Amino acid sequence: MGIFRRPRDTSSTTSIPAIIDFWEWWAQARAELDAALAADEGLPAELVEELSRRVHKIDPELQWEIGGSDEEGPSLTVTGGGDPELRGLSERWYRTAPTGSIWRFFPARQPDHSLLGEQLAIGDHEFDLDYVKLGMRVDQLRGRVGITAYHPDFLFVSEEHQVQVTLHILVWALGEDDVARWIGDVTIATEEPMDALPPAMLPSVVEQVTEDFRAPTWLSGEGRTPRGHPSQISARFPLHRQDYPLCDLHVAISVPYANSGPDRLPVEPSSGALRKFEKKLSGLGDRAVLAVRETGDGLRVFHLYADPDSGVLAELDQLTTGWSEGKAKLSSTTDPGWRAMAPFQP
Repeated sequence: MGIFRRPRDTSSTTSIPAIIDFWEWWAQARAELDAALAADEGLPAELVEELSRRVHKIDPELQWEIGGSDEEGPSLTVTGGGDPELRGLSERWYRTAPTGSIWRFFPARQPDHSLLGEQLAIGDHEFDLDYVKLGMRVDQLRGRVGITAYHPDFLFVSEEHQVQVTLHILVWALGEDDVARWIGDVTIATEEPMDALPPAMLPSVVEQVTEDFRAPTWLSGEGRTPRGHPSQISARFPLHRQDYPLCDLHVAISVPYANSGPDRLPVEPSSGALRKFEKKLSGLGDRAVLAVRETGDGLRVFHLYADPDSGVLAELDQLTTGWSEGKAKLSSTTDPGWRAMAPFQP
C-alpha cells in the first residue's frame, strides 16, 4: 500500500516569488499571529484563510500547521505531506525563513510521541490511539521496515480512515522524512499481528536498520547492452531524496572512453581517468549527489541529482567539456520526485 500521494509534476522555479512574498507577508502579520496565540483563542478565520492562501500560492498541494508548546515556543510547518515532488519546495520555504524570533519552522512534520496516546477524530469516528499496535518486519537488504498496522476499530471504518490513522501514527512516531527514508510496505490488519509493538517502539526498530547504513555503499549488477555486450551498473545505496531536498534536477553525463577490452568495458588508462572524473563528481557536497553509473559499449553514463540554484550545473558542464577521450555530453531534466531512479532501487 502506498502511504503518500501519487507523484506529479511540479516546478520550484515558478514558486520562488511566492516564497519571497510569503515571508514578506509573514513579517507584517507576525504581531497579529503572536497576539492570537497569546490569547489562546485560536487564529481568527481571516488569518487562517490568508495563511492558507499564501502557502497555496507556493503550491496548491502544500499543507501547513501551527504547533509548539509554552516551553519550546510556537512552530509553523509547511509540508508536502510526504510527496517527494514537493519536498524541494518546502525546503526552499524553510531555508529562507527569518531567524531570531520565538518561532520555529519545519519543512516536514516532526515526530511527536505525546500524541501517540491521544484521541484521534477522523470523520465521525474517534480512535483511542493507546490501542494501536504495529507489526514490524525488518528488511535488512533493502534497509526498510515493513509495517502491519492494527487498531480494533479498523473493523468498523473505511480503508481511507484506516490509512489516515496509520499515516498519523507513523509520522508522530518517526517524523515525515524518516517515514519516507525507512518505512517500506504498509498493510492494514483487523486482527492484532503476532509480536506487535506499540508505535513508540518504532524508532528503536528503525535504529537497528540504520546502523548498517550510516555510510552509503555501492550496489553493483551486470547485464547486456542493446548490442549484446556486457554492461555494468552501480547504484549508491541507500540514497534518500530527503537527504538532498534541494536536488530537483536529474543530470546525466555521458563519457566515452578510448581504451577497452574485448568486452567493450574500460581498461587502463581509461579506467583510471574515469575514476578521477568520478572523484570530482563525488566532491560536490550537498549541491549534487552521484546516484548511478552505467558502463558498456565504450560509454559510461553518470547519473546525478543537482540543486539547480547552486551554480553546480555550470561546474559540471565545464568538467564535461574537459574530458579528453572523446566528446562527453551533459543533459539535465527537472525531476523533483527522483522518478529516474526508480529502476535502480533495490
